[in-house]
Amino acid sequence: MGEKVVAGAFAPSDRQAYREKLARCLTGLERLLAERRFDRPRNLMGLEIELNLAGSDGMPRMRNAEVLQRIASRDFQTELGMFNLEVNILPHRLSGRVFDQLAEELRTGLAYAHRKAAEVDSGIVMIGILPTLGRDDLVTANLSDVDRYTLLNDQMAAARGEEFVLDIEGVERLVSTSSSIAPESACTSVQLHLQVTPDRFSDVWNAAQAIASVQIALGANSPFLFGKELWRESRPPLFQQATDVRPPELANQGVRPRTWFGERWISSAYELFEENLRYYPPLLPICDDEDPLRVLDDGGVPTLAELVLHNGTVYRWNRPVYGLAEGVPHLRVENRVLPAGPTVVDVIANAAFYYGLVRALADESRPVWSKLPFEAAAENFDTACRHGIDAELLWPRPGRAGGVAKVPAVKLVRDELLPLAAAGLDAWNIEPTDRDRYLGVIEERCRLRTNGASWQVDTYHRALEAGLEREGALAATTRRYGELMQVGDPVHTWPVGFPAP
Repeated sequence: MGEKVVAGAFAPSDRQAYREKLARCLTGLERLLAERRFDRPRNLMGLEIELNLAGSDGMPRMRNAEVLQRIASRDFQTELGMFNLEVNILPHRLSGRVFDQLAEELRTGLAYAHRKAAEVDSGIVMIGILPTLGRDDLVTANLSDVDRYTLLNDQMAAARGEEFVLDIEGVERLVSTSSSIAPESACTSVQLHLQVTPDRFSDVWNAAQAIASVQIALGANSPFLFGKELWRESRPPLFQQATDVRPPELANQGVRPRTWFGERWISSAYELFEENLRYYPPLLPICDDEDPLRVLDDGGVPTLAELVLHNGTVYRWNRPVYGLAEGVPHLRVENRVLPAGPTVVDVIANAAFYYGLVRALADESRPVWSKLPFEAAAENFDTACRHGIDAELLWPRPGRAGGVAKVPAVKLVRDELLPLAAAGLDAWNIEPTDRDRYLGVIEERCRLRTNGASWQVDTYHRALEAGLEREGALAATTRRYGELMQVGDPVHTWPVGFPAP
């Protein structure tokens, strides 16, 4: 969410005033779009990664305040849980050797953070869900001591009016309840930003939605929660249920959850912001003094602070972002699909594949979303979360026959999407060395049918076969994961199991 807020109660009049201010912000956005006030294309991308803190025993450490004090860098910030951090990489231009540059920056920053965390018996683990998290770890007392998290939790719990229910059925079934949104802190992800012009926004967003399932299939890295083996990528169902402020009756009426995939292809960024106002009650009705329409009348550019804050409480997997840089407004597509990890190389390979493929698909004269029903894209997302790299996805048939057919994700990627991603990276003027290296990682993952989730599951079962109990097997898997993550070789090269004593 990123806003500085102060904890406190809201009066009914606060919500009414906020709703009115949101409407003025939306009108301001509409005027900015109509007047073509947005930044010119600069091919800028950005990267954020949420991280876990765990000790040498593989167990979570609730010490982000101490670790951040030692890191002492604005690149690292708090996240929802005390065992979470976030690292932010400054925007880079998509060209040349940018992916190698990003990899080096991340390796340097994460190594430094890991050393500082070790000073308080912690370490950095880059993973979608830390396998050793237990129910007692994800409680209100372990939310980061930051007003905005306290306030968000209080407002979401009040809107819910009863306990949040987790009910995820995968390989095993997990049923659990929580009085707070703390279970959401288990979800640690990678966020990929791409600045786009208003004219290009819908094409890029639609492309990102179309390939979200493919990203999940390739990058799944979250198969465990509370000791249960669930979906290969359990973050999406966990995130949706842990932030679901609808009591069952409203869900049965079809009221939209605050975390969702969406329901249609779009033709403008404005549609998404307008949906936010139409469907979602404000959670944090905090108004600033700016009158966006007066600012526009005076020739200025408004911050649209209320619109930005409200947008941050609607958790789309591909989110529209309005921002200002040096007084000039811009739009970004924020891709929130991927889990963190397993290694820096894997994260950068996922990023290269995404940026290349989105560019290629957005440039097509007859784009994939004109041939793929949105319902099929949503079904694909669910399928990929459940099955990971073994998923079979619905995709338009080649040629003029039309229609869609089921195809294994790995075949789709190797036969059709990797060449498109390569062409997209060429269009960004990425150096062939970078292109081939990182897309090669994706190709090998497909060839070996191995990603973070499959490695975790296989290693966990190897530990069970060796005689460890469930908790011990999860801890051993987490420790081994941490060791291999620090070595840094991509996950498809990791040996399953444990080294001989």
